[in-house]
Amino acid sequence: MEKVILHCDANNFYASVECAKNPALKGYALAVGGDEERRSGIILAKSNEAKKMGVSTGEPIWQAKQKCPDLLILPPDFSAYVKYSNALFKIYSSYTDKVECFGLDECWLDISDTRFGCDGKAVADEIRARVKKELGITISVGVSFTKVFAKLGSDFKKPDATTVFDENNFKQTVWKLPVSDLLMVGRQTTKFFANVGIRTIGDLAKMSRTLLKGKLGVVGEHLHDYANGVEIDTVKNYYDHDIPSSVGNGSTASKDMVTESEASSLIVTLCESVATRLRQYGLKACGIHLGLKSNEFKYAGKQNPLHTPTNTSTDLINGALGLLGELWSSDMDIPLRAITVTAINLISSDEGYQQNFFADDEPTLKEENLEKSVDKIRDKYGYNSIQRGRTLTNTFTTDKIVDDKEFRPFKKN
Repeated sequence: MEKVILHCDANNFYASVECAKNPALKGYALAVGGDEERRSGIILAKSNEAKKMGVSTGEPIWQAKQKCPDLLILPPDFSAYVKYSNALFKIYSSYTDKVECFGLDECWLDISDTRFGCDGKAVADEIRARVKKELGITISVGVSFTKVFAKLGSDFKKPDATTVFDENNFKQTVWKLPVSDLLMVGRQTTKFFANVGIRTIGDLAKMSRTLLKGKLGVVGEHLHDYANGVEIDTVKNYYDHDIPSSVGNGSTASKDMVTESEASSLIVTLCESVATRLRQYGLKACGIHLGLKSNEFKYAGKQNPLHTPTNTSTDLINGALGLLGELWSSDMDIPLRAITVTAINLISSDEGYQQNFFADDEPTLKEENLEKSVDKIRDKYGYNSIQRGRTLTNTFTTDKIVDDKEFRPFKKN
């Protein structure tokens, strides 16, 4: 029986969530990024209206404003993005347990062995309609018999569209697409393919598999199989997720940090974000890593174990500030430009661990409960509704999230 695999991709996810939160923003050219007044930072996401004006993800905000002077810049609200992502996956998992995450806003669904498997396009259209009605955002869905072709389908037509690549039509459609559109084909591989005359997916499909193996090894074999619709990769079960090795947030400041107070303030903000995400994912950290980058782009990093597994910002802050003192001080006359805080050696919050018999766990439990209450307040009223006093003087802009691995929660809400 032919596989029926869907790839669902939320359109302009961050920007779409902002419009869903505030419908008055719909129809405007807007982007999620850094501080508009300082014109610092980069574009993390943009609306279709901004895209039409030439605004692109990853470009500096000042450059985007030159293309689109009326561009609205909104600060990122990562707690909202995770909340909407969880809501998306709740919809997806109502159709099948075979739901494999590919980031906050993308995933594959295998509906082959479900009662929905007889008509993939109808299911895709139904899911698109549900997402639009229940969440106020749109998704594009690819339907195919392999994961790679399903992803090609979701990218083929945007926004809010369903594209089907089946065994009968993929040679007439998929094979005409640029080879760079194929999953796992990056810039260097595209350059190599161009040098040997491979410009389309069809060119790749017709190339000698043996030759590709000789040039690219096992990757060449996989790419040849993907282009020919031969794929052994299966969609993982929603609950089958390994614990990631780390969860981190990084920030590039809008100006040099020259005092310990400035660096500490930014570290506190990053630790709060990391701790919030750990709690959302049901994880605790057994260690912490701090990375510092100077204004001359020199990097220094160090990690330490934590005294007990934790998902509280207080413990992460104490650990990170201890590392700051070891790595850098204003006496060194080396201004900082970027900081990354990463929680490492993660375990499930439900997992047992060796306790310290000489430590009192009650303060830790109180801190966890307090921060969970803060999470609820921020979910309802926004992240800035409650803040630590020491972060109120933070004038630095968080440009990007640094995720070592995207993953789903271990349990459904």
